[in-house]
Parts: sequence; C-alpha cells; structure tokens
Amino acid sequence: MLKKIYAILILIFFTSHVYSEIPVIVITAPSKKPQSLSTVGTSVTILNEKFFNDSTEHFLGDALSSATTSANFFQSGGHGTASAIQLRGMPKRYSTVYIDGVKMSDPSSVSGDFDFNNILTSQISKVEILKGNQSSIYGSGAIGGTIHIFTKQGKPGFHKDIEYVAGSHDTHNLSASVSGGNEKSNYYLGLQRFQTDGISQMTHNDEKDRYRNNGLVASYSKKFTDKIELQSNARVAETYLQYDAACVSNLFGCSPNYDHAEETDGLEGSYNINLIYKPLEKFSNKFTLANTYIKRIYASAPNSKNTKQDNYYGDRYAFLYQGNYNFNLDNSIVFGLEREDDQMGFNKDSTVRINSSSHVISQYFDYQSRITNNIYATFGARFDEHSFAGNEDSQRATLAYVFDDKATKLKSSFGTGYRFPSLYETFYVWNSANNCNFGGSNCRAIGHKKAETSQSYDFGIEKTINPNLSIDLTYFNIKYNDALEGWSGNNAAGSGSTTQNSPSTTKSQGLEFFSNYKFNEILNFSLNYTYTQTYDGAEQDNPNNTNINSQMVRVPRNLLNLITNIKVPGYKNLDLTLRTKWSDKARDYGNGNANRNGSQSFSDAELESYLVNDLSISYKLPNSYKLYFDVVNITDKKYETAQDYSQMDRSFNFGLKRNF
Repeated sequence: MLKKIYAILILIFFTSHVYSEIPVIVITAPSKKPQSLSTVGTSVTILNEKFFNDSTEHFLGDALSSATTSANFFQSGGHGTASAIQLRGMPKRYSTVYIDGVKMSDPSSVSGDFDFNNILTSQISKVEILKGNQSSIYGSGAIGGTIHIFTKQGKPGFHKDIEYVAGSHDTHNLSASVSGGNEKSNYYLGLQRFQTDGISQMTHNDEKDRYRNNGLVASYSKKFTDKIELQSNARVAETYLQYDAACVSNLFGCSPNYDHAEETDGLEGSYNINLIYKPLEKFSNKFTLANTYIKRIYASAPNSKNTKQDNYYGDRYAFLYQGNYNFNLDNSIVFGLEREDDQMGFNKDSTVRINSSSHVISQYFDYQSRITNNIYATFGARFDEHSFAGNEDSQRATLAYVFDDKATKLKSSFGTGYRFPSLYETFYVWNSANNCNFGGSNCRAIGHKKAETSQSYDFGIEKTINPNLSIDLTYFNIKYNDALEGWSGNNAAGSGSTTQNSPSTTKSQGLEFFSNYKFNEILNFSLNYTYTQTYDGAEQDNPNNTNINSQMVRVPRNLLNLITNIKVPGYKNLDLTLRTKWSDKARDYGNGNANRNGSQSFSDAELESYLVNDLSISYKLPNSYKLYFDVVNITDKKYETAQDYSQMDRSFNFGLKRNF
C-alpha cells in the first residue's frame, strides 16, 4: 500500500507544470546555525510567528495537533493534564524538546521525557519540528526527532500586547507583554495567568478537575562590540492541577468508593545565558550555561480519602560550547563540546529523601557543503560518554537536490541514534523481601542497562506546483533495539522487578503528506495526512503479552487534518477557520479506571476512531484590536486519546487582543 500511494503521488508531482519557486525560509535547528529551508535534507515542519498570532489555542500541544499530523498529540483529560507528542509513531521518550535552546526533558520522570501540559501559546514565536534521527546533533533521545520552541524576543521600538480570553468551564486566560530594543540591545517580558474549573479527567465521573498556570517569559540581549554579544532567556510556570489517578487494584488501596480526588502543585523553569564571541568574520563561538528545573508535589485534594504525598524534582545543568567556521560561501562546519548533569529526587516518606544523578560528556560536529549548484549535503557525528551506560556514538547524513526551477526539492536523510537509560530506569528496582524501592542502599543500579540504539532513513519531495499550491511528501522508516522495559522475576536484590534491555526490535514506517492550496482570494485549504505502520517488538515478542495487536500504543494508523480558511466577501477583516481532525482507531494499555473493584484484567484496550471539528471566527478592529470567538468540538463528540480519559466537550471561548 505504501509503495502504491507513494508512486501515484510522485507521478502527479513530476507531471505537474511548475509556476513558482519554493519560498526562502530561514531556520536554525537542523544544524544549530541559520540556513535556508530549501537547502535542508532533513524533514522539517515550521510553525511561524504568524501562525501563533492567528492561533486561538491556549496550549502548544493543541496548536501542534491542529497544524500537523506527524506530531501525534495525546492527553489524559482536559486542560493542564498529562500530555505528550509522538513523532513518527515513536513513544514520547524518543523526541527531545528544547525551549530557546534549553533541553526540557524531566530527569525525574520515568523515562526522562517531557510533558507538554504547561506550555501556553501566547509567548511563543516559532516552533521547528525536526523529524527522524537527530542524535548526531542533539544526543540522547532524539530518535523520532526534536521539537524546538522559540519564545518571543524584543524588537526595535517599544511594544505592548495584551490578550484576554473567557470561555466554558469558567476558563480565563490573561496575558500581557512589554518589549523593545535598538541596534545594540533588546528585551522582552511576558506574563500569563490561565485558570479553569476544567472537566473530569475520567470518562465515567462528573466531578471537575481544576487547573491554574501562572507563567513568565523573559529575554535580554546586548551587543557590546562587533565581536562580543550576550543573550539570555528565562521561562517559569507555576501550576496547580486536580487530577484523577489511575485505579490500580485493591492491593494498592483501590476500592469501589475510590474518588479520584488528587492534586499536584508544579514548578517548571528554564534559563540560559549565552556569550557569543566572533574574533573573525568566518569564525564564531558560543558559550552557554543552561538549567532546567521541574518540581512536582502530589497530594490529596480536600476531603479526599488519599493521604499520600510525593515530592519529585528534576534538575539539569548544561555547559555548552559551540563553534562555527565558514570556509567559504559553500562550505562550513559546526562543532561543539557539552557536559550535561542530571539529578532527580523524591521523598520516599516523611523522613527519607532519595537522590540520584548522572552526567554525559559529548563532542560533535556537523559539516555542511554545497557540492554543486543544485546539491546540498551534510554529514555529522556525535560521541557521548555516559557516567553509567558507557559510550555511544551516532552519525547522520542528509542530501537535498534543488532543481533549476527552484520549485522542486528532493530530500533524504539517514541517521543512527540512541537513548541512554533515565535515572529511574538506571536505579529503579522493587523487591518484595525488603520493600526496596528506587535507589535504596540495597538496590541501587541492579544489573547493567545499556543505551537503546536506532537507525532511520527518509526520503521525500517538496514541490510548488503553481503560485497557489504546494505539496510535501515524505516516506520514513525507523527501528530501534534494546528497548528498556520493566521485567519481573528474580534479580540481585531478590524477588521483584527491575528495568532491563529487551532483545527485540521495534519498527515504525509511514508516509507524511502536507499541502497548502489557495483556491481563490476567499477560500484556502491546508491538508495534512500521516500513515503510520508500527510494530512494538518490545511487547509483542513477550510470550506473556496480552496485546490486541502489534501497533505502538496511542498511535493511529491514519491521521488527517483539514484546515479551511474563509475570508468573508465584503468583510476583509473577518476570517472563519474550520479545523477538522480525523483519527483512526489505536491500541492503548488497559487499566483499572473502568472498574473500581480491582478485577480489571489490564489487558490491552482499543481507542475508537473519531472525527472532531473546531470553528474559529476572528475580526480585526481599528486601533490594532482583534476579536475572536471559538467553538471547540462543535458536534460534542465523546472521544479519548488515552484510555478512559476524557477530551474536551463542546466549549466556547471569546477573546480580545490588542497590539500597541
């Protein structure tokens, strides 16, 4: 099927008459330096500042989900609940996330990944999504790709922005910013307050789960001389969430009157300070100190029967050097040295605090060359030394061929990658004999965990067929080995469970299709479609598995987005946007939420397919005001992206923006 679809679309592309050029777009993430998108062999999705200025989504995850199908988004309930992005069918732990160049994965999470639940859109200027193995540049975890989030920066002059949104479920979203700059320096300061009474996380109860987010984004840069420049960024989000914990079994306190009344307070912050030194016109250096800090306190909500409290934190410091040397206009090299120190901890009980740490030392380079007038190539490699898992290296090569008409580009990449064990995976073990649990003196680092390794390739075509139609089609293929999974049985600490490398191979392949079509001055369409075929070898090859099929969990085989934009005739300031999303059915893990008596079998479940429509109406007023009105889930479709967890019902939002 894949071959037939691909052959048909390639035939269409090459028999179409060409009228226009591929637009020039400058991006920074593929090789950590500015370059034209037309020269990049990596498959990239870009959401620019205009996209975010026009978007009415509160949260970044929802905005990505509405704009691209290659970034599959799932969430355990409504606003603020646990959520994640899956790139190319890979679990979320195989996609690394950066905000203003700071790695945002949580060292205290089970697999060292990052949740998208606390990132609001009002302070975001651009997102670049790199797909396929990026470990040669970005190291551990960048197997499915990397997501780069850029916050707003100051611009020349003095600017003020304010936005207020009120909506269903007593939702209020207020954001404001001031910014400015000149030829020597710039600054930006943005504040945001989001709160909602929310919906129930669970599909089978009616109590509401509240959420609050107080956020700050700031940046400052100053050019001291033509050779020395200082850049800095900071982001903080203080959050509160009521949530519905999974009901496991009576052994762990689950009972028929389990009320799902839990709450968590969170703090999520990051900052970086960059010193840029350019001694020569061809040679620049960047020295960076970066930090990520994430804290989560889980406790019972008022009147809850749950009295347990857990306090987790993850802390990462990174010391980075990056050099860039341009040999000439056609050849350059990026190289760097990095040290990353991760630490996590939690309160095991009221008196004992457990801490664990690890570090990685890295060296990398990426060479870019224009081989001929039409061919652009890159080759890079990275060498990492992990304090527990040993040494790993990765390589990546990309190739882009731009036709003479500048309207067609062939692209391809091949890369290897890896993911080091998280601190949890390195140290976790549970032993029934001595109740040993995560990091105790009798059960530290049981057995040797090595890195998961991967190989991937993709090839595709980008084509501007006429001034009103552009198309992007890519085939991708990824596989990874030595998956880290939880195992039960005897171990060095006794009878219990630990994390081990599975000998299996997990695979994902598919097609990504993106198109934009301007039918006329009134009607515009954007159609995205992704076909993903996966094989979860780590679980399927287990003789005791209870899987309903071999697909990766929460990855639909078919996913489609259609965005229809209408400019109402006679009302040039009035825009209507209809967003349609269709998701195929998907496999998911079963759990005990549907049955409170502890008899749930925990065998796999199936998420039903769904079709959801959202409508946005905006109107530009004089004096830089903009009004908009949203209807989310117009047909009030009941659907899930995670088993037994509700998604938003029919909701209404009314907002006002002003830039001055």
